[in-house]
Amino acid sequence: MTRYVFVTGGVVSSVGKGIATASIGRILKSRGISVTLQKLDPYLNVDPGTMSPYQHGEVFVTEDGAETDLDLGHYERFTDENLTQASNVTSGQIYSGVIGKERRGDFLGGTIQVVPHVTDRMKQEILKVAEVSKAEVVISEIGGTVGDIEAQSFLEAIRQMRVDLGTNNVMYIHVTLLPYISASEEVKTKPTQHSVKELRSIGIQPDVIICRSDYPVPDGHRDKIALFCNVEKKAVIPLITVSNIYEVPLILDEAGLGDYIVDRLDLQAGEPNLDEWRTMVERIKTPKESISIALVGKYVQLKDSYISVREALRHAALAHDRDVDIRWIDSEELEKDGAESVLDEVQGIIIPGGFGHRGIEGMIKAAKYARINRVPYLGLCLGMHVLVIEYARHVLDSCEPNSTEFATDTCYPVIDLLPEQRSVEEKGGTMRLGRYPCRMIGGTKSAVAYDGDEVFERHRHRFEFNNDFREALEKGGLVIGGVSPDGRLVEIAEVRDHPWMVGTQAHPEFLSRPNRPHPLFCGFVGASKEILRDGDQHTPPI
Repeated sequence: MTRYVFVTGGVVSSVGKGIATASIGRILKSRGISVTLQKLDPYLNVDPGTMSPYQHGEVFVTEDGAETDLDLGHYERFTDENLTQASNVTSGQIYSGVIGKERRGDFLGGTIQVVPHVTDRMKQEILKVAEVSKAEVVISEIGGTVGDIEAQSFLEAIRQMRVDLGTNNVMYIHVTLLPYISASEEVKTKPTQHSVKELRSIGIQPDVIICRSDYPVPDGHRDKIALFCNVEKKAVIPLITVSNIYEVPLILDEAGLGDYIVDRLDLQAGEPNLDEWRTMVERIKTPKESISIALVGKYVQLKDSYISVREALRHAALAHDRDVDIRWIDSEELEKDGAESVLDEVQGIIIPGGFGHRGIEGMIKAAKYARINRVPYLGLCLGMHVLVIEYARHVLDSCEPNSTEFATDTCYPVIDLLPEQRSVEEKGGTMRLGRYPCRMIGGTKSAVAYDGDEVFERHRHRFEFNNDFREALEKGGLVIGGVSPDGRLVEIAEVRDHPWMVGTQAHPEFLSRPNRPHPLFCGFVGASKEILRDGDQHTPPI
């Protein structure tokens, strides 16, 4: 029978619940236990696809085209398991489904209530992810913080899960903060006690409490938490803030969390094998030469907007035995005269995805800088559009080439709406989403990087390269690196005779893993580390 682990958060949001959940998945998988992970989000949006990155951070896209919470990116990177639409459930989805059934008359005139109708639907979604994945353990993270009004129905649903499935098949883990009071120089446990009290008041007794802290947690504090929160001392797990998130599974496992979960749920498990993971973490912690990469984006004030891009850069840098220094550059700032001088010290430029006209001209200036100065460039989705627009302006000697997303009346629409998108009116979940094949063109930089004839990447876009301009741009030096199997869609574009100027219509960052970096990011970082800037020099051979 499938076992269920529910992870809740207390005291404050952004306490690291997602990383803890992903780490639990890694720990169990290291023991040969099959796992899948799920995020239960209390907000009323159906999914985060139409939400501003400033509101929600990155939108992570799964293989089957679901627009999901960024925590699913952590889950996939830590466990190396591809998740599905079933792995992200929102209150909006739940209420929409329940109301839809009511409108069809499925409830036969009954009064629709949060309990049982909404909570039953929530439990169905939790059980569905187990059915889809066939995993031995489902780990579900409940978004938000205990005490939030909008999370109450999810908490009630997971409370009922233990009643429905039995005590030995369900486990609750509470991730909470131990704040540090500088005046008394103490880590305090009282907020944790109150958070657990709130949880117990709705019928959930946590089995494990993970105590997040910026400072060491005294052993006496663990005794106090165990006593007042009614858990075993060995189930009070300190988790001190670390600079490297990939160290967290090792910390939790060394604290005994993996063995405790296995015993508590009576799982058939082998000995933990985290040797490869431990070696990777040690490599990350070892001081290395750093490369500087400019990330030119629209949402750089909230770095979580590009969290998968950041991690993919780190994975690729590690493969090249480098650290990466990411310079976060607001594309709107680059629109000012002379502002591109901030790029003089970087060894590579990456332009990630985004929507809307704001900051686009700054991105185009960054692409022009990369082309003229032969600085490696990687464009992701919107970043490919920017590459094509800038190169078209160069080849056609005109400032007119543009995307119809930004200038509907341009006479050179080198980027245009996909034909199947022209009749689409609703915004949510209607883009070209999910996993699509790409046929590589031999001899191109991207084909060399992929080392394959066909690859599959995840997509999230409405606009695409306009084939009406393909011949003219190819004559001018644009290289098509990959196309859809039918040849209709340009998936990868490159600039000829450049160290590395590649744009992909896809989002390869979603497939990068710490121990298996993505080929395009590896190629980009490999080219970037060869670039010398003022004051740099290669170490001469001895």
